[in-house]
Amino acid sequence: MKHTIQERQARAGWLFLSPALLLFGVFFVVPVVAGLLLSFTDFDVYGIGALDTVRWVGVNNYTGLLHDPDFWNALRNTMIFVIAGGPLSVAVSLGAALLLNAKAARFKPFFRTVYFAPVVTTLVAVAIVWRYLYHPHYGLLNQGLSKIGIGPVDWLGDPHFAMAAVILVSVWKNFGYNMLIFIAGLQSIPEEQYESAAVDGAGKVKQFLHITLPGLAPVLLFVGITTMITAFQLFAEPYVMTAGGPLGATRSLVLLMYEEGFRWWRMGIASAIAFVLLAITLAATLVQLKLRRQAT
Repeated sequence: MKHTIQERQARAGWLFLSPALLLFGVFFVVPVVAGLLLSFTDFDVYGIGALDTVRWVGVNNYTGLLHDPDFWNALRNTMIFVIAGGPLSVAVSLGAALLLNAKAARFKPFFRTVYFAPVVTTLVAVAIVWRYLYHPHYGLLNQGLSKIGIGPVDWLGDPHFAMAAVILVSVWKNFGYNMLIFIAGLQSIPEEQYESAAVDGAGKVKQFLHITLPGLAPVLLFVGITTMITAFQLFAEPYVMTAGGPLGATRSLVLLMYEEGFRWWRMGIASAIAFVLLAITLAATLVQLKLRRQAT
C-alpha cells in the first residue's frame, strides 16, 4: 500500500512538471540540438528555400574559425571585456553596496532606486545619452577633460579607446543588479561579528578582509560567475554604439555570430561560433568553481 502511494505521488509530481518540461524541451533542448547540427553543415540563405542544397561539412566550420582573423579578433575583444569589465563591474557593485549598507548612509531607498534605474532602462536610450557624452567635440566628458588641459578624445571612433568606452557604459548600466545582491549578502552577516572585532581592536580594513569578504564568499562566487557569463555574451552595447567598430575594435563573439548568421546568412558558421563560445564559457566557469573550492 505504501509503495502504491509513493508511485501515485511520483506520477502526480511528473504530471505537474510535464508542462514546464515540455516548454523546456521545445524552446531550449530542440533549438540547442538543431543549432549543434547546423554547426556541422553549410546551411545558408539558400538552404532556407531548398534544404537539399545543405551539405554536411563535418568540423570544417570549426577548423575554418581557427584560420579566420575576424574570429580571433572577436575572441580577443571578448576576453578583454571579460577580464577588464567583469571584475570592474563586481568591484563597483560591491563598493556601492558597502556605501549603502553603512550605518551613516541616509536616504538608502532613494539611492538604491537611483543606482538600480540603469538596469531597467532601455539600452537604446542609454546608448543615445552616452553617445552624446562621448561626442569628441560637444560631449560632456571631453568638456570636463578640457578643463584640466586634456584635448578631445574620440572615444567611440578611436580603436584605442572604443572598448574602454563600451566597458564603462556596460559597468554603469549593470552594476545596480549585483549591488542589490551584495546588499542582501551584507545584511546576512551578523552584526555581532563586527562588534567583537571592534572590541578586539580590528579596524575597518581588517573587518572587511576577515569578516565581510569571508561572509560574502558564496555571494561573490555567484556574482562572479553570473557576471562573467554575461560578459561573454557582450552584444547590445557594441551593436548599438559602435556596430563593432572602429576597425573591429569592439566586435565581440556574439556580434560576429550575429553578423555571420543574420547579415551574411551563414547559419552553419554562426552556429559553430555559438558552440565555441559555449565551450569557452563552460571552461571558464569550471575553472572559477575549482579555484573557489581550492581557496576554501
